[in-house]
Amino acid sequence: MNYLTEKASKLMPYVAGMQPQEQGWVKLNTNENPYPPSPKVLEAVQSADIEKLRLYPDTVSGGLRTAIAAKFGVEPENVFCGNGSDEVLALAFQAFFTGRDNVLTPDISYGFYPVWGEMYDAGLKYMPLLDSFAIDAGDYKNGSGVVLANPNAPTGIALPLPDIEKIIQSNANGVVVIDEAYADFADCGSAAGLACKYENLLVVRTFSKSYSLAGLRVGYAIGSEKLVCGLDRVKNAFNSYPVNMLSQLCATAAISDEEYFSNRCREIVETRKWVENELGCAPTQANFVFWKTEDGKAMYDYLFENKILVRHWDKPRIGDHLRVTVGTRAEMEVFVQCAKKF
Repeated sequence: MNYLTEKASKLMPYVAGMQPQEQGWVKLNTNENPYPPSPKVLEAVQSADIEKLRLYPDTVSGGLRTAIAAKFGVEPENVFCGNGSDEVLALAFQAFFTGRDNVLTPDISYGFYPVWGEMYDAGLKYMPLLDSFAIDAGDYKNGSGVVLANPNAPTGIALPLPDIEKIIQSNANGVVVIDEAYADFADCGSAAGLACKYENLLVVRTFSKSYSLAGLRVGYAIGSEKLVCGLDRVKNAFNSYPVNMLSQLCATAAISDEEYFSNRCREIVETRKWVENELGCAPTQANFVFWKTEDGKAMYDYLFENKILVRHWDKPRIGDHLRVTVGTRAEMEVFVQCAKKF
């Protein structure tokens, strides 16, 4: 007997990147930060009152919200925290897109968007990328909502803020969700500064990439108080305590160490530019390169045989491309040497 509902049976789940358990891999497939978290994170863990773990965590992540608000020049009421940006995005789909048609999103983008569209009955309309893989802001008008990553994934191409603002203005009747998972590695700037200007803008960000905290699962959104209240409403119908106590402490410590954060982001960008120059890749604005090869699957297999993990999708338009996370300079030298041998 099939115990799954009809919807569950038809879902095409998102396939996460491989996480090998054995040693010896050069792991460049999930866009993790190659550097450890700020030393302040370790200090936060060591000073944590472990006895308090018997208690539930702060349901609204008050201290973390205050720290995020201070960084972006908004009020804590404009900040929502969740269990990774994936949960925040999923809650946004439920709160703002469920049952609505004509939610505009790129045809090549983050693979979770179609999954959430199906799961939460959001009628996504896929807008084709240009031949250059760039997003045409003029395509995003009069939707019942918009969701796009900036910089986009897996292409790594970013829209400048004036184009983001045009999209917000052109979709006044729907929520515009800008997924900024990779924005700290870009020079386009964050749309978070527009959140208090437009009540239909929600900017979603993560501590996984630029703060080296992927293992803690902390994400957040910045938006109008009305949108944050909407996310809270859905969250509290699902899980009142999404961010655990230690995650709140560590993320608050990480965001306070601006110098460490800036230095690590700069190192990653410098290494990315070196790889792009070595392989002739089109430039990206993320912590990965999007590398066009003669045969994407063959190159992926060759790298895999040499214990180098990258990401490949057998899909139209991008099947000859590989997405390669920017690791340390030493890791990227190993990757480049192996790729050139092939």
